[in-house]
Amino acid sequence: MTQPTAAARLLQRSLLATAVIALSACSTVQLQPLEPKNLAETAKSDAAAIRKDVEPLPAALTLEEAMARALKYNLERRAKMMEEALALGQFDVSKYDMLPKLVASAGYSWRNNDKISLSRSAADGTLSPSQFISTDREHSMHGLEFTWSLLDLSLGYYGAKQQGDRALIASEKRRKAMQQLILDTRTAYWRATAAQKLRENVTKTIAVAEDALKDARSAEGQRLRNPIDSMRYQRQLLENMRLLESIDAELASAQVELAQLINAPLGQRIVLADQAERDVSGVLLGQPMAKLESLTLANNPDLREAHYNGRIAREEVRRTMAKLFPNVSLNWGIKYDSDSYLVNRDWQEAGLQVTFNLFNLFTGPTQIKAAEAGVALADQRRLAMHLGVLTQMHLARLSLSNARKQFERADSIWAVDMKIAELVQNQQAAQSQSKLEVVSNATTATLSQLRRYQALAQVQAAENRFIASLGLEPQVGSVQDLSVKQIVDQLGKQLNNLGEFFK
Repeated sequence: MTQPTAAARLLQRSLLATAVIALSACSTVQLQPLEPKNLAETAKSDAAAIRKDVEPLPAALTLEEAMARALKYNLERRAKMMEEALALGQFDVSKYDMLPKLVASAGYSWRNNDKISLSRSAADGTLSPSQFISTDREHSMHGLEFTWSLLDLSLGYYGAKQQGDRALIASEKRRKAMQQLILDTRTAYWRATAAQKLRENVTKTIAVAEDALKDARSAEGQRLRNPIDSMRYQRQLLENMRLLESIDAELASAQVELAQLINAPLGQRIVLADQAERDVSGVLLGQPMAKLESLTLANNPDLREAHYNGRIAREEVRRTMAKLFPNVSLNWGIKYDSDSYLVNRDWQEAGLQVTFNLFNLFTGPTQIKAAEAGVALADQRRLAMHLGVLTQMHLARLSLSNARKQFERADSIWAVDMKIAELVQNQQAAQSQSKLEVVSNATTATLSQLRRYQALAQVQAAENRFIASLGLEPQVGSVQDLSVKQIVDQLGKQLNNLGEFFK
């Protein structure tokens, strides 16, 4: 037996080593739970990444700056922007599916004996005594082959169009997420403003109530008053204190929610500026319904997404029909083989091939019918979404109108309760009112002020829901390239000129 050459021995050893490594790898893979040390290191690096390039908070945070910081630094918004970028990247990649294939190949072949063949006589069927060797025991092959397929071109074309629509859907999802982010930021900002405004009043009133409760218990111990009256007095004080503490507890989370939205340190106190209240509701509610419906149908992200899904479904019908046609493929290549028995060791070859799956004659109509059913479903969903977004817009407008009325009523009640509290405070200073009356009226005034801020937050939320139902959002360009101040300036201009959207 002929001994293998050095190249053949190297190939054998390489194959054997690869097999051994593969088998050993299968037996050495084990479970690898996360280690506390690794988690701590990851948490530290994540904390640094979260705070990277985030500008420090100003001395007093305005609503526009809160929204600007949310747009620029909010982590969930960054994720949505990355999803959009990924979809656009997949669209760019999908366009290359239409290109033909250019494949370079190289190979090596070895065998331990000669490839010997016999021949048989066509006349009488006898075998020839001669034996023929037609191939070297070892030889190398190289090639460069160009292949173009009409089916790949058509499927790649329709697939790229579908991927383009998916990228546009990702853009609409980003728009919707941005609208929700602005809604959450405005609501959290006004809740935090209420907490900041009420904190001093709540603390002061609780201190007065505790003093009054201490005096009442002292009077009860000395039996200076009727025991029943004393207990009722104490109960009313405790009830007022409970209400005040519930207010404090309700507003305590506002700062944390706002900090999370604008990516500020969670433990840092955010000082909010005295914010002027814009008459955004008046501009929105003063628009004709026909104009509002037209804007909604043109800009609402959910409806636009439904339109894109319809286009994807229609392209799927075309893709299905393209797969049913015969495929035409063309190939051309340059080949080289080191086999010494070949007369021409390098050559060019070309071919044209037409293929057709005969089963398509039977399955084609069913495939087209299924694809057309997808189109019908997408159209039905779009019709349902059409009515849904119009209904959402009408309800949002009604909600805004009601929220504005509730705020005006809460504002009037608060003004009256504040005057009552001031009068009772003055009378108590003149020793004509008890501390219980002072605490009760102060508590009522604080509750009224809380309800006023809650109503204001509801107005802000209703305004943003209405704007979102119309499909409108601030146009601030690339927040990656803009500073917070530049975004604040753009937001301020657009909020002050909201009527420009309706021209």
